[in-house]
Formats: sequence, C-alpha cells, structure tokens
Amino acid sequence: MTGERLTRWGLRYFALAYLALLLIIPLGYMMIETFKDGIQPVLDSITEPDSIAALKLTLLTVVIAVPLNTIFGIACALLLVRSNMRGKSIINALIDMPFAISPIVVGLSLVLVYGQNGWFGQDLAAMGIQVIFSTPGIVLAVIFVSLPFVAREVVPVLQEVGDDQEKAAETLGSGPWNTFWRITLPAIRWGVSYGVVLTTARALGEFGAVSVVSGKISGQTETLPLYVQKQFETFQSVGAYTSSLILAVLALATLLAMNLMRRKENHE
Repeated sequence: MTGERLTRWGLRYFALAYLALLLIIPLGYMMIETFKDGIQPVLDSITEPDSIAALKLTLLTVVIAVPLNTIFGIACALLLVRSNMRGKSIINALIDMPFAISPIVVGLSLVLVYGQNGWFGQDLAAMGIQVIFSTPGIVLAVIFVSLPFVAREVVPVLQEVGDDQEKAAETLGSGPWNTFWRITLPAIRWGVSYGVVLTTARALGEFGAVSVVSGKISGQTETLPLYVQKQFETFQSVGAYTSSLILAVLALATLLAMNLMRRKENHE
C-alpha cells in the first residue's frame, strides 16, 4: 500500500514539474519580461498600427476558420460514424493529413495551386482575385492546418452515445434536421466544444503555413505570430512579449469560456 501511494504521489509531482518546466515557468517569465519596464511601454506596443492590424487579421482568420471547420468536422464525423458509404478510410486519412504534413509544405502547396503561376492563379487573377500574399491565402492556410480537431473530438463521442435515440426519434416521425438539433447535437456538444477550443488555439498560433502564403507585409498580411517574430528580429522585446501574451490570453480565455459553459450546464 505504501509503495502504491509513493508511486501515485511520485507520478503526480513528476507531472506537475513537467508542466511547470514547459508551461508555467515560461509563461511566468514572459509576463515578467513584458511588464519589467512598467505598463506604458506595453500600452504603446499594443496601440501601434501594425500591432492592431496584426491582431485584427488574426481574429478575422479565427472568426472565419473556426465556424467553417466546426461545420465540416461535425459533418465528417456524422459521415464516418453514421453512414455506410464506401471509401470512409480514405476520408479518415484525408482528415488526418494536416497532422502528418509540415505546415511549411501546406503553405508551399497553396502557393503552387493559387499563386500567380499556379494551377488556378492566373484564372483568379483575371477575375481580380488574389489569394496568395493576401487575406484569402492566410485564411485557407489556417483552415487547412486546423481542420481535423473538431472531427477527431466528435467521432468518439458519436461512437459512444450510439444511435438508439436518433432511431427512436425517426420512428416517432422526426425529420433528419429536427433529430440532429434535438438529439444528436446536444449529445455531442462537449466533443464539439473541445474541438472548437483546439481549433481556435491552432488558428491563433499558426505560423509556418501562414509565413509562406502571407508575404509578411506589415499592416496588411502580418498575423500576430508573424508580428511576434518581426519584433524579436528587430530587437523589440517588449512588443514581442506583449503580442505573445495577447495570444496566450486569447487561448486561455477560450478555454475558460468553455469551462464556464460546462459548469453552468452541470448546475442546471
């Protein structure tokens, strides 16, 4: 019994130490460095036009990518679990592709397809549409790299809850859309929520693919992670730390909002 207790406490302290080294200490150091010269340099950094433009572009990509990937993820999860169509293994592999491919390769692929000399680049340019080195290319890159999370969270939940209630609803005359809203979606809501949190965090912090397709034009195609890199390269440490802290706060705020929603749901 004593050995089991020591093992349990040892694993607990190891996990805490591991999290402290990888997460708590770096975040704490970043906060100290951000405010070491007072609040005014931080405020000046936040209100810089390039910083504001980078934050707006980052939030815009999140606002577009997260809902689209949420809808796509739910639809793919239903297709994989509830349908008997052939070729589901291929869809499974395609969904996991962003996990296996480097974001740099993703960005380069988008350039080859939508760039000026790409497959669709000249046709799009003739219609006055620029994808690469503009906001659409950034949005496409973020959508691709954050695509799998909702589907991968919802699939096991759908498998766990089964389809008995859905079949019962259909027997009682409920249509597919009504069954989805009243039966399926409430059953998978926490899987969707976790997927949304992971998708948001990935979209906020994406760097590799965006760095290839954006062109890194200050004030136009520079997201907050790219802005952080530029600030470090130009030895603007306060701006870099401040922008990094903003990204961390946005990710933590998303996680906190989800936990508050879950706690409220449990109390009802």
